[in-house]
Amino acid sequence: MTIIAGIIMLGILVFVHELGHYCVARLAGVKILKFSLGFGPKLLSKTWGETEYLICAIPLGGYVQMLGEGGGEQGEDAELTAEERKRSFSDKSVAKRLAIVAAGPLMNLILPFIILPITFMVGVQLPAYFDQPACIGYVAPGSEAASAGFSAGDCLQSLNGKSLASWTDANKSLVGYAGEELRFSVLRQAGSAQVVLPAENGSLEGLQSIGLLPQQPAIIGSLMPDMPAAAAGLQNGDRILQISGSEITSWYDLKHYIQRAEGKAVDVLVARDSAEMTLHLQPQLHESGAWLIGIGPEQQTVSKKFGPLAAMREGAARTVELIDLTLVFVQKLFSGHVSTKNIGGPITVVQVAGQAAQTNLAAVLSVLAFISIQLGILNLLPIPILDGGHILFYSLELIFRKPLSVRAREILQQIGLALLLMLMVLAFYNDLSRIFWSS
Repeated sequence: MTIIAGIIMLGILVFVHELGHYCVARLAGVKILKFSLGFGPKLLSKTWGETEYLICAIPLGGYVQMLGEGGGEQGEDAELTAEERKRSFSDKSVAKRLAIVAAGPLMNLILPFIILPITFMVGVQLPAYFDQPACIGYVAPGSEAASAGFSAGDCLQSLNGKSLASWTDANKSLVGYAGEELRFSVLRQAGSAQVVLPAENGSLEGLQSIGLLPQQPAIIGSLMPDMPAAAAGLQNGDRILQISGSEITSWYDLKHYIQRAEGKAVDVLVARDSAEMTLHLQPQLHESGAWLIGIGPEQQTVSKKFGPLAAMREGAARTVELIDLTLVFVQKLFSGHVSTKNIGGPITVVQVAGQAAQTNLAAVLSVLAFISIQLGILNLLPIPILDGGHILFYSLELIFRKPLSVRAREILQQIGLALLLMLMVLAFYNDLSRIFWSS
């Protein structure tokens, strides 16, 4: 079901993209021969008017086939009548051809401005710390943050001179500085301090990628069946206060004290319904060598709904923010400051979309908007074969008042095809690595 839902959501984005090409081509008077979702063998086909509409077997894209789209250089228009030639793509002005090609990716960039306001009206689930000060609840041992000298309880004040108002704000800022030296100003009990992380090949996972996690109370949100915690009588909503007499101040303390017991039985003091009780349990050894009791944290989230005007404002702001972050990612990727491991392909897209489809409408629309922006910007890259490559060709034709030679276009398209194939191979490799070889 996840795969099917993911394919449907990807199909929606492909449809929006191709609809942009289709509508502008029709407005320009170009004859549309085919409108296809997917590639390869036909699954469904229906002809309305002069256009054949198809759904094909490989759901990884789509296309709009226009009369005379090849440009006429190799005789595509040779057998057209004078009336048909007027409706040929190659017969249209450079400005019209440019508009037709640009319409697809622009539709992908416009779509989030339409659907994200709906998510804010429906209601969005946000981490409880999203607008709270960026105070650290845990520093992962052995991480970059631990090596730099961060401590639990530190509150981030600024990054490279930019003020940080919240944890979410810090995550956004961190992406923009990927690959650069990170100079944090922090507030701790002893006063203000500077913590510096050297420039390295950055990640896009925010503070978590350098080993910093937000504050998380020790409240149980899930229990695994047939595990020590459930057998001992622990319940969802219990707040763990102590383990064998040691005070627990956050969720991250639990692992330390459970492992320190080295398999010995522990007494767990919990608060439940204004009362306190002590439960006795025996940790269970996992095949990884860790001692487990079978609990998960309560997800600290808040739900926020917005009125129509506020939702439009927030949706537009979120769209601009996502576009900006995507452009930063592309710039950092090409400059070598972001690892190519962050590139995902169709498998990742289908997985993410499918998982969102199992949750709620707001999550579905948010993921649709995010992926739509990725597709739009990817297609605007000036790589021959992609829409951005054709936009480059037509822009040069506008500037120099004549098209590139057939030979030059062929060479550039071959280069573009090679680059695109290498990108696809890398993306599929990353997708498969995440599935089969991720730890």
